[in-house]
Amino acid sequence: MFSGLLIGIALGHPLAFVLGGLATVFGLIGWGPEVFYLFVNRIYAVMDNYVLLAIPLFIFMAQLLDQSKIVEELFDVMRLIMGPLNGGIALAVIVVSVLFGACTGIIGASVTAMGLIALPIMLKYDYDKSLSVGTICAGGTLGILIPPSVMLIIMGNQASLSVGKLFAGAIIPGLILATLYIGYILIKCYFDPEAGPALSPEERAAVDLKTVLKMAVKSLVPPMVLILAVLGSIFSGVATPTEASGVGAFVSLLMVIAYGKFTKQGFIEAITETAKTSTMVIIVIVGATCFTGVFLGIGGGDVVSDLLLGIGFGKWGTFIVMMLITFVLGFFIDWLGIVMITFPIFLPIADQLGFDKLWFVVIMAVMLQDSFLTPPFGYALFYIKGVAPPEITMSHIYKGIHAFWFLMEIGLIICVLFPQTILWLPSVMVK
Repeated sequence: MFSGLLIGIALGHPLAFVLGGLATVFGLIGWGPEVFYLFVNRIYAVMDNYVLLAIPLFIFMAQLLDQSKIVEELFDVMRLIMGPLNGGIALAVIVVSVLFGACTGIIGASVTAMGLIALPIMLKYDYDKSLSVGTICAGGTLGILIPPSVMLIIMGNQASLSVGKLFAGAIIPGLILATLYIGYILIKCYFDPEAGPALSPEERAAVDLKTVLKMAVKSLVPPMVLILAVLGSIFSGVATPTEASGVGAFVSLLMVIAYGKFTKQGFIEAITETAKTSTMVIIVIVGATCFTGVFLGIGGGDVVSDLLLGIGFGKWGTFIVMMLITFVLGFFIDWLGIVMITFPIFLPIADQLGFDKLWFVVIMAVMLQDSFLTPPFGYALFYIKGVAPPEITMSHIYKGIHAFWFLMEIGLIICVLFPQTILWLPSVMVK
């Protein structure tokens, strides 16, 4: 089944239909026509899942935020504040990506928005092309880790974990990665100032401090209100993540109206794009749930479990093998497929080895950051290429992401060595 999965993806077929097709073929071989009863039950369980309702609502929230142009104003402020530093614009990209990620929960919105807003400015100031695209790709991927995250919602559903606890557990790892990115940019631009030149004194003097402070208040208050409305309601126990997603969508609609950006056409486009993205996510879940149902039903899970536990690598050796499998799958499959395929197999093994489930799931989330940047199927690479000017080639993109891969692994190791980076916040924040 896994060989067929890799072959189908390599041939360019959509993941959802590869998973569903393989499930049908091997289900008929293993059980016969009765397998279709299994498919009906598993698909109905997906459609009837209240938690997954948060997916279209958070996506709708992201679409509305994109229309409000808050990100553009926020980036302008951060660029002026950090401009005196070498690499200041790249630092602004990371900071804005963190804030935008805390308002959206999907990677496409973050990478595309920063690519359209920041990349032309970075090129205008003669930033190194590879550093520019690498920063935008790495910063944009934080949107899928920092809550509210669509990935964490699906992970919580698959692992039968509180999504609120997952949100809280992912905050510090997300900030650790952002800090590592900022540190790398500062060090690189300190030793190689031409890679990220500072703004000229004349340009900094063109805007006075009072104006910058006014711009900062205007651009920072709305996203902070949105973050508090969504995450505050979850962590305080007032609302479930699904209810909080409705709050977020409503608040973002009010923000679009308040900023004078609301139009009938824009509203229709937001609904349409939400429907398209949600459909893509759900159809992959449908194909994957059928695939894993057949795979586990015919004994595939037992085979993998016996193999990993029987190798004799011990607790941490087996953990490393699972992480390596996740990393390799990231070259061929997106995060959604990896979660749906690996969780039913890895979670029982992790539980048998004595790992805390919350910790293990967040570690997987950190590991899956790589899947957005690993060619040939890294989503962030295609998003940035789609909005980049012609002078940005794929070689610039591949060269720019290498350092950030390394930083992701450092962040992963920090979270493994210090489990409280994940476990502490849920214990004190989630009611």
